[in-house]
Amino acid sequence: MKKLSLLLVSLVMFGFVNAQTNKEEVDLVQSIFGMEKKAVVADFIKVDAAQKDAFWALYDAYEVARKENGKQRFELMKQYAENYDKMTNETAATWTKDVIKLSAATDKLIVTYQKKISKATNPVVALQFYQMENYFLTAIRSSILSDIPFVQGKK
Repeated sequence: MKKLSLLLVSLVMFGFVNAQTNKEEVDLVQSIFGMEKKAVVADFIKVDAAQKDAFWALYDAYEVARKENGKQRFELMKQYAENYDKMTNETAATWTKDVIKLSAATDKLIVTYQKKISKATNPVVALQFYQMENYFLTAIRSSILSDIPFVQGKK
């Protein structure tokens, strides 16, 4: 659990870097987070030797897709920051639709890989994966929500 706490601290510190973040910085943050996250996952998820290769192949494929969603999340945060002071009804509607779509895609991605992992390993390993990913996702979503200001209505 100590590693998990350190990972969450680094998540908040790296966190949601500045809205001006460029692609290279996003890639760096994702790389560091991904390595630390993988170490925590390896400590938490216990896969027997016969299933280890199958699990890690699926986990690595999941991480590639998750990072793409993360890049979209950074882009949406950048859009929010750029439009915060001048948010129009149209911009707000488009941004909200995109956030909801990304959130649903992220949740679906976890479920998709939970099912694949269950077939390749066993339901307990798949549940551990599901629990870890939802824990991380909840922490990320909470961090984002606590760090961004609410849009003010027009006066």
